Amino acid sequence: MRFSIVAKKDDYSHEVEEKVKRRLISEGWQYDKKYPELVICVGGDGTLLYAVHQYLHLLDDVMFLGIHTGTLGFFTDYTADELDICLHDILTQQFKIFSSRLLEIQLDQGKEVKYALNEMRVENIVKSQHMDIYVDGEFFETCHGSGICLSTQAGSTAYNRSLGGAVIDSGISLMQLAEITPIQHSKQRSLGNPYIMMENRIITMKSDTFDTAYLCYDHLSMALDNTSEILCKMSNKCVRFARYRDYSYLARLKNLY
Repeated sequence: MRFSIVAKKDDYSHEVEEKVKRRLISEGWQYDKKYPELVICVGGDGTLLYAVHQYLHLLDDVMFLGIHTGTLGFFTDYTADELDICLHDILTQQFKIFSSRLLEIQLDQGKEVKYALNEMRVENIVKSQHMDIYVDGEFFETCHGSGICLSTQAGSTAYNRSLGGAVIDSGISLMQLAEITPIQHSKQRSLGNPYIMMENRIITMKSDTFDTAYLCYDHLSMALDNTSEILCKMSNKCVRFARYRDYSYLARLKNLY
């Protein structure tokens, strides 16, 4: 099998990376950074997000596996202390595939499409951001505040959770919309609660100006200068995780929180 490794840039993660690389090559695996079948991520959730975006063009042909050496490892199936077990499982066990769909983000018409595994956010730290929110083309609400977060199930434990959003059980495909520090008063009201939606909804955000706002998607960001409309929906693109042993979402929640 062809494999590559994406590792966090610290000495310990690099040490784990070299051990994995040497062992798999000694077992006849081919190290291929360009066209891997399995991407092994050594670090934490941030490392895995980085790897997913590095291999967006190969998602139909590549799987991901995480080894946890960082501070948060919700996407990782093994800790560095379980490295020998991990390597044994990779070499001897049959994997199962768990898929997680990406968010698709379109800025106006004809501009480049962005993707996110966890969430997309429109954030403005310069001034209050005014936004009209449409769901399937129907006006939903006007928001005033720092911005909006739209998360997937995978992202429900990330930024969404810090906003008071719901943690969503594994295997449920949906989107969750939450406001970021909304301004609420007698002249301006919005839902004020996270809104959980079916996966086939299309969310449109419109504003007279996003010029001092940023689009943040997973670990990436970009300025929204000259943007007037942002359309978001669940993509047909999926991230495929290779599972070599039983996975307990509840155990992972208890361990992390």
